[in-house]
Amino acid sequence: MRQAGRYLPEYRALRRTAGGFLDFCFNPELAVEATLQPIRRYEFDAAILFSDILVVPHALGQKVWFEEGRGPRLEALADAADLDRLEGEALVEALHPVYTALAVLSGCLPPETALIGFAGAPWTVATYMLEGGSSRDFACAKHWMAERPQDFARLMELLARATFDHLSAQVAAGAEVLQIFDSWAGALSLDDMRRWSLEPLSEIVRRLKAAHPDVPVILFPRAAGEVYRDFARESGADALSLDSSVDLMWAREELQTRVAVQGNLDPQTLIAGGTRLDDEVRRILAALGQGPFIFNLGHGILPETPLENVARLVRIVRDTGG
Repeated sequence: MRQAGRYLPEYRALRRTAGGFLDFCFNPELAVEATLQPIRRYEFDAAILFSDILVVPHALGQKVWFEEGRGPRLEALADAADLDRLEGEALVEALHPVYTALAVLSGCLPPETALIGFAGAPWTVATYMLEGGSSRDFACAKHWMAERPQDFARLMELLARATFDHLSAQVAAGAEVLQIFDSWAGALSLDDMRRWSLEPLSEIVRRLKAAHPDVPVILFPRAAGEVYRDFARESGADALSLDSSVDLMWAREELQTRVAVQGNLDPQTLIAGGTRLDDEVRRILAALGQGPFIFNLGHGILPETPLENVARLVRIVRDTGG
């Protein structure tokens, strides 16, 4: 999951030099440095590019900005005319700084450290574009889905193409693994999750496998519940990231026989540290460590996480898991 961020003092110092958050993401020198900071400190097995899922709507022509204390803000799409103004053809050119950062990272990471590129899933990115930022109830997005189905489908098709283009360009720039984050999959009903999360992601994976057959793809349909099983069976992904609510024995029996699994330590447990952290890490490793498995959190690392707890986590995983 997220490696760089406000829990690192060196990140906070770097962030103060960057200006706006998008300026940070689009400055290859700073993006490279932010990506490398946690690798230098903890020697993780893989580095994930420092960027953001909302670079895609920005590149499509939607106004995106970040407000301190409020997070991402977008000029919400209001109607079909707003859709008409989005421009998918210029996306790769607009995101050239992201690919420049990846190319630099590809050349400077240790050979044993994998380089992960990523993007947001169409549904999750669409929620931001329609809500104008984060949301608790996703009312605008669900209104478009129910009352303006043709416009909603058109937006999702545009985002599916844009997501593929963005990820494919990341592979060309040096990404060795790809991860797609559907952070708000759990906001959908089970049927809608299959239609607007599983189906678009399956199509993106199919296209990625046709273009880059040797590049593993990880999907994270957060809070997908029982639909995780459908993702394992139907998506074509190589691995599934599991949120912290997923039962380990169920994951071993229903998912790990088909795909690798990644996860799923509760980030709050990492904050707590101590023997609680030790016991939970060992429990996860005992349940999933005999099959294809990537130890990770169930979501992004939190700003208040003590640095020593991350070091302790890495040490326990390496000592216990080999």
